[in-house]
Amino acid sequence: MGWWERTVRWEDTHRFAVDATGTALLLVVAVPSTTPVLSGTRSAVTAIFALALIAPLAWRRKLPAASVAAVYTVALVHLARGHTFLMPADLAVLLALYSVTVHGPRWAHRVAIAGAVAGSFVLGVSMGGPRGLGTVGGIWVFCSAVALAVWAFGLVRRARREAMAALVDRAHRLEIERDQQNQIATAAERSRIAREMHDIVAHSLSVIIAQSDGGRYAAEADPQAATRALGTISETGRAALADMRRLLGVLRPNIDGAPVTAGRAGGAVVVPQPAELDVESLVEHVRSSGLRVSLVRMGNPRRLPPGAGLTVYRICQEALTNVLKHAGPDPAVTVLVHWLPAGITLEVSDDGRGAAAESDGQGQGLLGMRERAAMFGGTVAVGPRPGGGFRIRAQIPLPLPPHDTSPTASSPSA
Repeated sequence: MGWWERTVRWEDTHRFAVDATGTALLLVVAVPSTTPVLSGTRSAVTAIFALALIAPLAWRRKLPAASVAAVYTVALVHLARGHTFLMPADLAVLLALYSVTVHGPRWAHRVAIAGAVAGSFVLGVSMGGPRGLGTVGGIWVFCSAVALAVWAFGLVRRARREAMAALVDRAHRLEIERDQQNQIATAAERSRIAREMHDIVAHSLSVIIAQSDGGRYAAEADPQAATRALGTISETGRAALADMRRLLGVLRPNIDGAPVTAGRAGGAVVVPQPAELDVESLVEHVRSSGLRVSLVRMGNPRRLPPGAGLTVYRICQEALTNVLKHAGPDPAVTVLVHWLPAGITLEVSDDGRGAAAESDGQGQGLLGMRERAAMFGGTVAVGPRPGGGFRIRAQIPLPLPPHDTSPTASSPSA
C-alpha cells in the first residue's frame, strides 16, 4: 500500500477531525475578507453571518443533511434581513450542496438542489429588485446553473464512491467465500483421509488379529497352520503398509515443495487406487485368512466414473472386516456384485451368529460406507438377514450404457 492509499484511508477514518480543521482554516481566511457585494461595507453582523455560514461545514461529512440544512437556514435568514450577497462566505452554500450530494442520503441531496434553485430565485429578487426583471432572471439562471453544475459533479463523485464501495464489498465477500471454500475443502479432505485410514487399518488389523488368534490355537496341534497364519499376517502387514504409504505419499511435498501425485512417494512406488475389479483379489486375500467367502458376479461390467470403483472396493472391504470382527466362529459369507443398467449393487451377507467382540469405535465403518455411497448419489442398507446373519447392501447409480443389455448371471467363484 502506497503513501497515497494510506493517507486516503487515514483521512476517511478521521473525517470529523479533518473537516473541523479545514473549516477552522476557512474561517480564518474567509471571515475577515467577507464583504457585502453591493454596499462594500463591513460590520459585526456581516462577520457573524459569515461565521454562521461556514461553521456547519465541520459536520459536512459526519452529518451532511444537518450541515446543509444549517447552511441553507443561515443563508435564508441573511437574505430575509435584507442583506446582500456575501463574498466569499456565501460560497459555503455550494460546498454544503456538494457534500450532501456525495455523502448524504438520496432524499437529502434532492431536497438540497431544489432548495438551491429556489434560493437562487430569492437571491435574484433580493439583488435585482422588483423592477429589474431581466436582472432577476439573469441572476436566477446563473446561480441555478452554478448550483446544478456543483450538484452534477457531486453525483459523479457519489457514483464513483458507490462503485468503489461495491468493488470493495465484492472483494471482501470473495475473500470470505474463498476462506469458506478452503475450510470446506480441508474438512472434506480430512474426512476422506479419515475414511481411507479407517478402512486400511481396520481391515488389515482385523485380518492380523484373526490370523494371530487362529495360529496361536493351532500352533500345538498343527504347526503348519501356524506357519501359514504368520505368512498371511506378513502379507497383510506389507499390503497395509503399502496402502498407508500410497495414502500419505500424496500429502508429502517433494524436493521442489510441490505435492507428490505420481511416481514415488517417500521412497515407495505410488500404485493406482484399488477399484471394483480388485474385489476378487480382496476376497481371495480374506479367504486365505480362513474365512469361507464366495464371490458372485452378475451383469455386464463397464467403466465406472472416477472414484466409484474405489467406493465399491472400500465398502466391500469394510463389510468383510465387520464379518471378521462380529460374525462369530466359521461364518459363510457371500459377496454379490450385480451390474444393472442404471447402477451397480454390492451385497455382502453372512450367516454368522454374532460375536462378543468389543466395539472399536462409534460405528465409523458404517458411517464411512454411507458417506462414500452418498458422494455418488447411492445408498447403503444394513441390518439382520432373514434366517440369521447380517447383510450390507450398497447401491450406486451409474450413467446408462450406450447399448443397454439385460443382465446375465455368472457362476459364483468359491
